[in-house]
Amino acid sequence: MKIKKKALSAALLLFLSNMLLSSAIFADHRASHKNVRPTASSGGSVRALVEDQYTVTATGYAVIAVQRHSNPAQQRLMAIRAGKMDAYRSLAAQVYGQHVNSTTTLGDLIVGSDVFRARIEGVIYGAELVSIETVGDDTYAVTLSLNPRVVNDLRKLYLKYSNQFARKAS
Repeated sequence: MKIKKKALSAALLLFLSNMLLSSAIFADHRASHKNVRPTASSGGSVRALVEDQYTVTATGYAVIAVQRHSNPAQQRLMAIRAGKMDAYRSLAAQVYGQHVNSTTTLGDLIVGSDVFRARIEGVIYGAELVSIETVGDDTYAVTLSLNPRVVNDLRKLYLKYSNQFARKAS
Protein backbone atom coordinates (compact mmCIF):
# COMPACT_ATOMS: atom_id res chain seq x y z
CA MET A 1 0.00 0.00 0.00
CA LYS A 2 2.86 2.39 0.83
CA ILE A 3 4.48 1.71 -2.54
CA LYS A 4 1.26 2.61 -4.39
CA LYS A 5 0.92 5.83 -2.37
CA LYS A 6 4.55 6.76 -3.08
CA ALA A 7 4.12 5.99 -6.81
CA LEU A 8 0.89 7.97 -6.91
CA SER A 9 2.51 10.88 -5.05
CA ALA A 10 5.49 10.84 -7.40
CA ALA A 11 3.22 10.74 -10.46
CA LEU A 12 1.09 13.58 -9.10
CA LEU A 13 4.20 15.65 -8.33
CA LEU A 14 5.54 15.00 -11.84
CA PHE A 15 2.19 15.97 -13.37
CA LEU A 16 1.95 19.20 -11.36
CA SER A 17 5.55 20.20 -12.14
CA ASN A 18 4.89 19.61 -15.86
CA MET A 19 1.76 21.77 -15.66
CA LEU A 20 3.68 24.58 -13.95
CA LEU A 21 6.51 24.35 -16.45
CA SER A 22 4.18 24.35 -19.46
CA SER A 23 2.19 27.32 -18.10
CA ALA A 24 5.45 29.24 -17.53
CA ILE A 25 6.56 28.48 -21.09
CA PHE A 26 3.13 29.52 -22.43
CA ALA A 27 3.24 32.79 -20.43
CA ASP A 28 6.76 33.50 -21.71
CA HIS A 29 5.63 32.74 -25.29
CA ARG A 30 2.65 35.12 -24.94
CA ALA A 31 4.84 37.87 -23.46
CA SER A 32 7.35 37.63 -26.29
CA HIS A 33 4.57 37.88 -28.90
CA LYS A 34 2.31 40.52 -27.34
CA ASN A 35 3.09 43.13 -30.01
CA VAL A 36 2.70 40.72 -32.93
CA ARG A 37 -0.55 40.96 -34.90
CA PRO A 38 -2.39 37.61 -35.13
CA THR A 39 -1.92 35.64 -38.33
CA ALA A 40 -3.32 32.41 -39.70
CA SER A 41 -0.16 30.53 -38.78
CA SER A 42 -0.02 31.95 -35.24
CA GLY A 43 -3.58 30.85 -34.51
CA GLY A 44 -4.94 34.40 -34.27
CA SER A 45 -8.55 35.39 -34.59
CA VAL A 46 -10.21 35.05 -37.99
CA ARG A 47 -11.91 38.42 -37.41
CA ALA A 48 -8.53 40.12 -36.99
CA LEU A 49 -7.34 38.51 -40.20
CA VAL A 50 -10.21 39.85 -42.29
CA GLU A 51 -8.60 43.28 -42.37
CA ASP A 52 -5.12 41.98 -43.27
CA GLN A 53 -4.01 42.49 -46.85
CA TYR A 54 -1.57 39.84 -48.00
CA THR A 55 -1.25 37.21 -50.68
CA VAL A 56 -1.60 33.62 -49.49
CA THR A 57 0.70 31.15 -51.23
CA ALA A 58 0.76 27.37 -50.92
CA THR A 59 2.83 24.60 -52.47
CA GLY A 60 1.61 21.04 -52.91
CA TYR A 61 3.80 18.03 -53.63
CA ALA A 62 3.21 14.70 -55.38
CA VAL A 63 5.44 11.79 -56.31
CA ILE A 64 5.21 10.64 -59.93
CA ALA A 65 6.03 6.94 -59.40
CA VAL A 66 3.11 6.28 -57.03
CA GLN A 67 0.48 7.45 -59.54
CA ARG A 68 -1.55 4.44 -60.72
CA HIS A 69 -1.14 4.35 -64.46
CA SER A 70 1.07 2.37 -66.85
CA ASN A 71 1.81 5.34 -69.14
CA PRO A 72 4.65 7.55 -67.74
CA ALA A 73 3.20 10.70 -69.35
CA GLN A 74 -0.15 10.05 -67.67
CA GLN A 75 1.63 9.45 -64.36
CA ARG A 76 3.26 12.89 -64.64
CA LEU A 77 -0.10 14.56 -65.38
CA MET A 78 -1.68 12.76 -62.44
CA ALA A 79 1.17 13.85 -60.16
CA ILE A 80 0.67 17.47 -61.22
CA ARG A 81 -3.05 17.15 -60.43
CA ALA A 82 -2.31 15.57 -57.04
CA GLY A 83 0.19 18.33 -56.25
CA LYS A 84 -2.41 20.93 -57.17
CA MET A 85 -4.98 19.33 -54.85
CA ASP A 86 -2.39 19.30 -52.04
CA ALA A 87 -1.78 23.02 -52.64
CA TYR A 88 -5.54 23.70 -52.49
CA ARG A 89 -5.69 21.84 -49.17
CA SER A 90 -2.87 24.00 -47.86
CA LEU A 91 -4.63 27.18 -49.05
CA ALA A 92 -7.81 26.12 -47.24
CA ALA A 93 -5.82 25.50 -44.05
CA GLN A 94 -4.29 28.97 -44.27
CA VAL A 95 -7.60 30.72 -44.98
CA TYR A 96 -9.89 28.80 -42.60
CA GLY A 97 -7.55 27.01 -40.18
CA GLN A 98 -7.52 23.35 -39.20
CA HIS A 99 -9.82 21.53 -36.80
CA VAL A 100 -7.55 19.36 -34.66
CA ASN A 101 -8.90 16.52 -32.55
CA SER A 102 -6.68 14.74 -30.06
CA THR A 103 -7.34 11.76 -27.81
CA THR A 104 -4.97 10.43 -25.18
CA THR A 105 -5.65 7.21 -23.27
CA LEU A 106 -4.05 6.62 -19.87
CA GLY A 107 -3.90 3.41 -17.88
CA ASP A 108 -2.12 3.29 -14.51
CA LEU A 109 -0.77 6.78 -15.28
CA ILE A 110 0.94 5.43 -18.39
CA VAL A 111 0.05 6.75 -21.84
CA GLY A 112 -1.65 3.91 -23.69
CA SER A 113 -2.24 5.72 -26.95
CA ASP A 114 -2.09 9.19 -28.47
CA VAL A 115 -4.28 9.85 -31.52
CA PHE A 116 -4.34 13.10 -33.50
CA ARG A 117 -6.71 13.92 -36.34
CA ALA A 118 -6.87 17.08 -38.42
CA ARG A 119 -9.73 18.20 -40.64
CA ILE A 120 -9.85 21.11 -43.06
CA GLU A 121 -13.05 22.37 -44.64
CA GLY A 122 -13.61 25.34 -46.86
CA VAL A 123 -14.22 26.70 -50.31
CA ILE A 124 -11.35 28.09 -52.34
CA TYR A 125 -11.94 30.02 -55.53
CA GLY A 126 -9.79 32.32 -57.60
CA ALA A 127 -6.50 30.55 -56.93
CA GLU A 128 -3.83 31.37 -59.48
CA LEU A 129 -1.25 28.86 -60.65
CA VAL A 130 2.17 30.30 -59.83
CA SER A 131 4.45 27.44 -60.87
CA ILE A 132 4.86 23.74 -61.56
CA GLU A 133 8.39 22.57 -60.84
CA THR A 134 10.17 19.25 -60.58
CA VAL A 135 11.81 18.43 -57.28
CA GLY A 136 14.47 15.82 -57.82
CA ASP A 137 13.71 13.21 -60.47
CA ASP A 138 10.36 11.96 -59.18
CA THR A 139 8.34 14.77 -57.56
CA TYR A 140 6.31 17.76 -58.71
CA ALA A 141 5.82 20.92 -56.64
CA VAL A 142 2.74 22.96 -57.62
CA THR A 143 2.43 26.47 -56.18
CA LEU A 144 -0.88 28.37 -56.04
CA SER A 145 -1.68 31.82 -54.69
CA LEU A 146 -4.73 33.82 -53.63
CA ASN A 147 -4.78 37.60 -53.89
CA PRO A 148 -5.77 39.59 -50.79
CA ARG A 149 -9.21 40.53 -52.16
CA VAL A 150 -10.19 36.87 -52.59
CA VAL A 151 -8.79 35.94 -49.16
CA ASN A 152 -10.87 38.68 -47.54
CA ASP A 153 -14.00 37.63 -49.48
CA LEU A 154 -13.57 34.00 -48.39
CA ARG A 155 -13.06 34.95 -44.75
CA LYS A 156 -16.04 37.33 -44.71
CA LEU A 157 -18.27 34.64 -46.22
CA TYR A 158 -17.00 32.17 -43.64
CA LEU A 159 -17.77 34.56 -40.77
CA LYS A 160 -21.20 35.37 -42.19
CA TYR A 161 -22.29 31.76 -42.56
CA SER A 162 -20.65 30.48 -39.38
CA ASN A 163 -22.56 33.16 -37.40
CA GLN A 164 -25.84 32.13 -39.09
CA PHE A 165 -25.28 28.46 -38.20
CA ALA A 166 -24.35 29.37 -34.63
CA ARG A 167 -27.60 31.36 -34.19
CA LYS A 168 -29.71 28.49 -35.61
CA ALA A 169 -28.03 25.98 -33.29
CA SER A 170 -28.82 28.01 -30.16
